[in-house]
Amino acid sequence: MADYKNIKGFPIQYLDSDPPNPIEGQMWFNSTTQTLKGAEAGGIPVGTWASGGNFNTGRSDLGATGDSSNALIFAGYTGPAYVANTESYNGTTWTEVNDLNQGRATGGAAGASSTSALMISGASPPGAYKSNVETWDGTNWTEVAELSSVRNNGAGVGTVTAAFVAGGLNPPVATPGPIALNESWNGSAWTELADLNTARQGLRGSGNQTDAIVYGGYTTVDLGNTESWNGSAWTEVSDLTTARRSVGSTSTTSTAALAAAGATATYVVNTESWNGTSWTEVNDLTTARSGGGGSGTTANAIYSGGDYPGGLSTATEEWTAPDILVKTFTTS
Repeated sequence: MADYKNIKGFPIQYLDSDPPNPIEGQMWFNSTTQTLKGAEAGGIPVGTWASGGNFNTGRSDLGATGDSSNALIFAGYTGPAYVANTESYNGTTWTEVNDLNQGRATGGAAGASSTSALMISGASPPGAYKSNVETWDGTNWTEVAELSSVRNNGAGVGTVTAAFVAGGLNPPVATPGPIALNESWNGSAWTELADLNTARQGLRGSGNQTDAIVYGGYTTVDLGNTESWNGSAWTEVSDLTTARRSVGSTSTTSTAALAAAGATATYVVNTESWNGTSWTEVNDLTTARSGGGGSGTTANAIYSGGDYPGGLSTATEEWTAPDILVKTFTTS
């Protein structure tokens, strides 16, 4: 009987980590995880992070849309100030463009590119939480209809004409604490919909207005909870492997997403991939940080800025993954 080497032309390799660019049919044994793996059309994306261009204003808790060749970052916190700065990325260089009408941080962000974005609520001095919403058309920000509920640090998901924001934190002057409220945007007005199962702040989301997931967050502890949204109701699904808040989120689908970095007791580099059923650890970011802007897809994503042990970052990391996916095989 022919063995694997004779069939495929190369042996099963013994490696301490997954190869960065496997080819279809390749198999290897990961000695770190003690698992046999192979590249096939099904499984987990085998991506890696690489350095991109630094942006101009270091900050955390910013919004982001687009991918590594066509991105936008906006708002954020610089330490002394809540800023309105907006920057556009062409895959190499960040360029300052027109500011938001109101400087703020930790708002919900939605949109698909550097020419289409939605900034939802957030916080600005003197510690006030906002209901303000602004849309970006590639040149200017425009104030549109406000949220029904003032909040900070919710998850924004969708596009400039079809989005929702879920969870967040109530104003300190009201009943403080995490909330479960969910509001949907149709391009002109906000409507209250079914609440999350778990009230929390610092969560993030992937997908669209009627088919999405939200994950992570914070109550009095960091959470790994993931919930699936079908346009009318929330369902608990598999948790993140590493419970955390303020991750960088990617993807416009509910069945393929990345959750990168974030905060627990410390800042983390962990990146996890969602396949519609469960989360799997994949290659880490280079620098541990939290509150950066994450956007893009599981094939082409970007993570920018955030807090890290040295202060506020201007660094960009770009994620690329080939079409080949990795599957873990059961051995006995």
